[in-house]
Amino acid sequence: MKIYTRTGDGGQTSLLGGTRVPKDHLRIEAYGTVDELNSHLGMLRDLSRVHHGERIMVIQQTLFSIGSRLAAGSEEEAERFKVPAVGEEDIAQLEKDMDAMDTELEPMRNFILPGGHPAVSQAHICRTVCRRAERRVVQLAAHEAIPETVVRYLNRLSDLLFVMARHLAKVNGVADIPWRPRA
Repeated sequence: MKIYTRTGDGGQTSLLGGTRVPKDHLRIEAYGTVDELNSHLGMLRDLSRVHHGERIMVIQQTLFSIGSRLAAGSEEEAERFKVPAVGEEDIAQLEKDMDAMDTELEPMRNFILPGGHPAVSQAHICRTVCRRAERRVVQLAAHEAIPETVVRYLNRLSDLLFVMARHLAKVNGVADIPWRPRA
């Protein structure tokens, strides 16, 4: 089977069930941004394998399920194709992981700037792409039925990525860089 099909040359693509939509459709923007986040997480996993590799792999698997559900034209279609749903247990796991990392961190006293180590910077990139994915999914949900657990998962994931960035700074011996507003 060839990767190229030429069916998208006119600016349209197919959803999971075969429905054709424009490539700039809200649904394509939503799952495309989730896919972008997953790619950035792959880089983060490569940079932080020792500390968070397994955790990130689980998140990537969940994001692939989210992207697949968004690529289906409806929840019924997602169920027909047996795409795994995001459940409360997935959200609870993010919270549990966040709480575990947070116990090792100093309380925040300032806003912090991204940077200090490649893994820290990549975690912040993932966080901001996650926020964009969340915005795209919320935008889509204003027009089409989207499981509310998807939005909640992305919201919690961006929080986890912030905590992970701080945790990666700590384990790599890098201090948080505080934001110092100009007087």
